[in-house]
Amino acid sequence: MAKVKSAFFCQSCGAQSAKWIGNCPSCNEWNTYVEEIIQREEDKKTPGISAKSQRVNTPQLINEINSSADQRIEIQDKELARVLGGGLVPGSIVLFGGEPGIGKSTLMLQLALKENKLKVLYVSGEESEQQIRMRAERIGYTNPNCYILTETSTQNIFKQIETLEPNILIIDSIQTLHTAHIDSSPGSISQIRECASELLRFAKESSTPVFLVGHITKDGNLAGPKILEHMVDTVLQFEGDRNHVYRLLRSQKNRFGSTNELGIYEMQGSGLREVNNPSEILITNRDEQLSGIAISATLEGMRPLLIETQALVSSAAYGTPQRSSTGFDLRRLSMLLAVLEKRCGFKLGIKDVFLNIAGGLRVDDPAIDLGVVCAILSSSEDIAISPKVCFAAEVGLSGEIRPVTRVDQRILEAEKLGFEEIFISKYNLKGLPKVGIKIHAVSKVEEVFEQLFG
Repeated sequence: MAKVKSAFFCQSCGAQSAKWIGNCPSCNEWNTYVEEIIQREEDKKTPGISAKSQRVNTPQLINEINSSADQRIEIQDKELARVLGGGLVPGSIVLFGGEPGIGKSTLMLQLALKENKLKVLYVSGEESEQQIRMRAERIGYTNPNCYILTETSTQNIFKQIETLEPNILIIDSIQTLHTAHIDSSPGSISQIRECASELLRFAKESSTPVFLVGHITKDGNLAGPKILEHMVDTVLQFEGDRNHVYRLLRSQKNRFGSTNELGIYEMQGSGLREVNNPSEILITNRDEQLSGIAISATLEGMRPLLIETQALVSSAAYGTPQRSSTGFDLRRLSMLLAVLEKRCGFKLGIKDVFLNIAGGLRVDDPAIDLGVVCAILSSSEDIAISPKVCFAAEVGLSGEIRPVTRVDQRILEAEKLGFEEIFISKYNLKGLPKVGIKIHAVSKVEEVFEQLFG
């Protein structure tokens, strides 16, 4: 019989200790250590994979490794494929997190139902078969190769996997699974780590891509030990306000692609709709021109976006001026206000300044600096900017207009959406394509102010 032992785990970061301690030395949280019973078998083989199918790896010269052996699996969801880096990599394991009710299970079920050419096994530990069937009928997709399994034991799951041999495995969620090798409750640190380890071994040895749906803590981080994020190949975060219809899919970690890509969905009664043209939700349709609004051209990964920057400048009513921003770095906003005050002579130190990026987007691209500055000046002077004008430039500490990367893509996107003028740095003029949009090449903030407001 296997030896039974216990250990103490931090419920915040997953650190392990032989005895109980009040303050975790890894994350400095207090009273987070909980005792868990650990039971390990001596001779444990990989569940769900027969002995004859387990391969023995031998050292190989790097020049002799065939890099084109495993091609990416094309999936029907283009937004998800873009965030993953162009498709699913065989043998990859993807951790998919998001707040309760944001649409994680809906997106995963849509993925399973859209892949008509692939055999997909959707394992749910949270819902019954009838609940999943009701959601599938609401979504409207049908897939004869989509199999549903409601099970929480990894040993039983691997038995079904060995019989079915799916092309894609979806686990909803990792917190509900438990393995017989660990004598603790589902959702505990040791159970999550051991179940993820078993699924990782299965994915790598069978070259089957695996999706793991994960819960979110009240701090907005993925629940479970931090080692879970290190074990997987890709960590996806599903964001959005449940009071709004748009959802953003971001990649926090990706071993097979960029982490700057962004996928946008619209939550409808029939499921999640892919938004192919994000500018339709990031630019507000308005009947009259209003001050404090400027359109900026930014990039999310390889995708150019036109976003709306809204600013409100008013006299400080409570003595100390307020500085508030939504979707934009507050420290960078303070820096731009200091540049306008010091270098350009605009008296904004005694005024409240509020900034908002429309559509619930968070932007850290310095190319929207000029749009932010123009929106602030427009609100301060109460002069509206033409809705056919956009901006793509960085603002330096001396008030100079600095060049930005891939400005040609930004210009082409602005022209495609019907904009007539764009302000860029004069140092970005080299190698620009011939376009119909009028390009204003400027070097100082004062030049932009004179051309916009006279």
